[in-house]
Amino acid sequence: MNMTGNTILITGGGSGIGRGLAEAFHKLGNVVIVAGRRKDMLDAATSANPGMKSAVLDVQNAAQLPAFAAKIAEQYPALNVLINNAGIMKTENLQEPSKSSADAEAMVAINLLAPMSLTAALLPLLKKQNRATVMTVSSGLAFVPMAMTPTYCATKAAIHSYTQSLRYQLKDTKVEVLELVPPYVATELMGAQMAKDPRAMPLDEFITEVMEILKTQPEATEICVKRVYPLRFAEEQGHAKYEDLFRTFNGSMTSAASAN
Repeated sequence: MNMTGNTILITGGGSGIGRGLAEAFHKLGNVVIVAGRRKDMLDAATSANPGMKSAVLDVQNAAQLPAFAAKIAEQYPALNVLINNAGIMKTENLQEPSKSSADAEAMVAINLLAPMSLTAALLPLLKKQNRATVMTVSSGLAFVPMAMTPTYCATKAAIHSYTQSLRYQLKDTKVEVLELVPPYVATELMGAQMAKDPRAMPLDEFITEVMEILKTQPEATEICVKRVYPLRFAEEQGHAKYEDLFRTFNGSMTSAASAN
């Protein structure tokens, strides 16, 4: 994607990876609109970055998305980049489904259905631009799931599949489709403890490497920092090695969760 001259909408832009990307693109002189449910977080982001725009949006409210897209298209007719970043992550005990069904439904709505719906609503505007980009945000866990967060991992695997299909269907248009595949990044996606976990990739390092890939690898369709390689390419190592990694990875994550 072009690194400058864009008008960019980022969902979940008030914190974590979304805010990191928003600030990085804002520093390059792009028009950046951060969207999210919490106005206080959006206000904090725009106050720290004069000129950055914001729009309140609860992506879980599916009925709101078409009207939101129409309003954004009216306010920002030059919008040419959509980054579907908003997401939630919850642990679940599948042996007690009644306790986690609401969380599962929320994750499917926010992590999967919302990006699909918002992309569909904004696609007519994006196709009018000389060049446009849709970026989805999946996860290394789309490729090696963490068993304690089954629905989250399933939604990210589905986003990976959806992104491939979207890219193919738009191959003859001026809209490119990118997939950002984060590793374990130090954000508050699962609470403040996660932001302080020494095993997680520091957010600033992640954003720096992502921006460098976007700048230097213009043909890349999957944006993968090196820390995510073991998960992203695990299956290419063969079934036996994949299964071994799956068991080892989940064993270590379960042990760490128990210790906390």
